[in-house]
Amino acid sequence: MAASRDRSTLRQLVGEVAARLGTNTHATLNEAFAKVGMPPSDEGTKHERVERSFAQVSDSDLPVVAQSLLAGGYANTAQRHRIEDLLWAESSPPEIPRRIRRELARSLDLADIVRNEGRFMALLERFWVLRDEMSSLVDAFFGSPGPSLRRDIEQHVLRNPGDWSAEDLMENIGAFEAGDARFARFLEELVSADVLLDETAQRHLVATINEHVRSAAIELRETGTEGGYPHFSMVSTRLAGNRKPKDIIFASITKPDIRFQSAMDNDIEIVGDPDKSLVYDRPTPAAGLRWRDLQAWWQEKHKFPTDADAKTSLYRQLRRSLPDNSPGQQNLFDCYHQILGTKVYDHPALLPEVWLHWDPRTVRARGPQALLRSRMDFLLLLPHGQRIVLEVDGSQHYTRDRGQHPDTAKYAQTMASDRDLKLRGYEVFRFGHDELKDTTAAQGVLEQFLPALFQRFDVTAGTF
Repeated sequence: MAASRDRSTLRQLVGEVAARLGTNTHATLNEAFAKVGMPPSDEGTKHERVERSFAQVSDSDLPVVAQSLLAGGYANTAQRHRIEDLLWAESSPPEIPRRIRRELARSLDLADIVRNEGRFMALLERFWVLRDEMSSLVDAFFGSPGPSLRRDIEQHVLRNPGDWSAEDLMENIGAFEAGDARFARFLEELVSADVLLDETAQRHLVATINEHVRSAAIELRETGTEGGYPHFSMVSTRLAGNRKPKDIIFASITKPDIRFQSAMDNDIEIVGDPDKSLVYDRPTPAAGLRWRDLQAWWQEKHKFPTDADAKTSLYRQLRRSLPDNSPGQQNLFDCYHQILGTKVYDHPALLPEVWLHWDPRTVRARGPQALLRSRMDFLLLLPHGQRIVLEVDGSQHYTRDRGQHPDTAKYAQTMASDRDLKLRGYEVFRFGHDELKDTTAAQGVLEQFLPALFQRFDVTAGTF
């Protein structure tokens, strides 16, 4: 898949780390390449083999190789931090101004955080540079320990509580100057069960942090559990209130005939042929609605004996709902699944023909109070309540009389609907039908768009 951004700096840094693969023998080098996602290389010296293999890594595969090298311990601390910052910045993290960081630090009590010294120091080592890579050699040369930030923290935070405030600590570790993504991830880990083995302490610290970061339109929100403890993630407060959908009505061939079996419980029933519209009525996971979730629901609903049967049936059902007169929509749906392949299981399900508004009366009957733009072409439900709408705009969006005359009123309606969606927390991405009407052209457009989209909204499952 082609890259959608300049990754030249990342390539240079990762290349420096990849050079350490040359410490393997000739016999084990290709195995080492495979473990980090690099192609085999058989000719030349070990240095030449590493260079040749790394040169074949595409920009779109570079983040995966980078993460594998970091996980394998090939990078030193400074390299790891620089590579992480570049990777994390690609998801466009929200800005957390220095003033908010400093005011937050002043409100924290280190006694609330340092409840387990080992876990606390492991957290600091993970996100900050606490000692020089050469410090152990220098200590051995002089025969006694020299100065280091780690030793300062052990003295002023652990052995002598009260010497440093939380603001002093954050100043010394560089938290006020760090990238927004690093600072946000540090806060997430600070309130995790890896650091605080006490739910009450977790929730107290989350409340303190949120008092400050909410002014940056973000907050720590409970998004799951880990080992019985709550798990908190930093999410945008601009995203639809991070609500979870109660019912998703989608894959509609015609306007559904709906009635409530229980109005108080929001139990929806499709009258007539139930497969002309689908209703997903399960809770949406914190990771978003993935294909595996949708397929599991479909398999249970129809009692398919195998996963393969359920997958084929569900795909055909969704594909059948697409309008015959829109090759662009059909190509978007087909290319999405072709590009992801088997990785689609852990990626967001592409829901077609999703009902946004539903009114039992027609627009003409409802009159000025009618809800316009009743359906969305495609909807993706991403992690942390993020909702992505994909629209394929044919000429009907801006013309009348079957494309014969421009219609500025229709275009204005479309723009007004977009504004409404965005104010309600949806992100809307539009494609011109001409971009997607040809299969080959559609493939190229989506090969650029999808990795950029998933990177922007922090969808990390699978690779490209």
